[in-house]
Amino acid sequence: MCDEWTAADNDRHAGTLTRRGFTAAAAGASVAVLLPSPADALAVKGRDVAIRTPDGTCDAYFVAPATGRHPAVLVWPDIMGLRPAFRQMADRLAQSGYAVLTVNQFYRSTKAPFLNPGESFDQPEIRQRIEPFRKALTTQGTTSDATAFVQFLDTQPRVDRKRGIGVTGYCMGGPMMMRTAAANPARVRAGASFHGGGLAAEGPDSPLLLVPNMKGRYLFAIAENDDARAPTDKDKLRAAFAAASVPAEIEVYPGTLHGWCPPDSRAYNPQQAERAWSRLLVTLATL
Repeated sequence: MCDEWTAADNDRHAGTLTRRGFTAAAAGASVAVLLPSPADALAVKGRDVAIRTPDGTCDAYFVAPATGRHPAVLVWPDIMGLRPAFRQMADRLAQSGYAVLTVNQFYRSTKAPFLNPGESFDQPEIRQRIEPFRKALTTQGTTSDATAFVQFLDTQPRVDRKRGIGVTGYCMGGPMMMRTAAANPARVRAGASFHGGGLAAEGPDSPLLLVPNMKGRYLFAIAENDDARAPTDKDKLRAAFAAASVPAEIEVYPGTLHGWCPPDSRAYNPQQAERAWSRLLVTLATL
């Protein structure tokens, strides 16, 4: 099973959100906030793509500046998958000068998007729908998918193969980012995890054990309530990256709840999401 938040964890997070009265909660997982375009935004072109993997065909969204070659970025979405909010985030990153591939990590089970307006993972019936998708995604599957996605990016005319590839992961995508980087160290040279779950899990399959195989620079943006749930995880991450001599920025973002970065999230925190986005751009600038 992939490294992911449990249903019980999400119940607790949903309860915390209600008690703290976040106004963004009313929006649900419907229409995302319109994100600002970067200064000097490049003109971009996006398209839906199908990527062959050892286990089938993955539906995904690829967007890049309309001209030139650019470093590539692979995006692993959170447990609510590839949807309009992540397309918007991909467009914004492409406007900043990157060729961006955002994938449907659940392609073995369903096409994306698989949520209707107003549906989100904190609803029990939605968790029941998504849980089989999650169980079908194994660690081995994630690793083989990652290699296929990297290979796809390297065939795209808008990708500069002389530059490294970046990887980002949200929620369950955090460990997937680490697995991608460890499996493809010759190409992946930067990565970022936003409110990632299970990053410092115990056991032989822990993403933490992959750090010595990772190259480049990394960012870990941790939600405040995730840190309260697992307060030693950040220290384990810092120790692992320091031991491997791999630069990593690891920080707890005050006032944030799990899921605060995507603009359609119930926990969306625009100020801290923008701060995390700015740190992502700094991290990717090393490619």
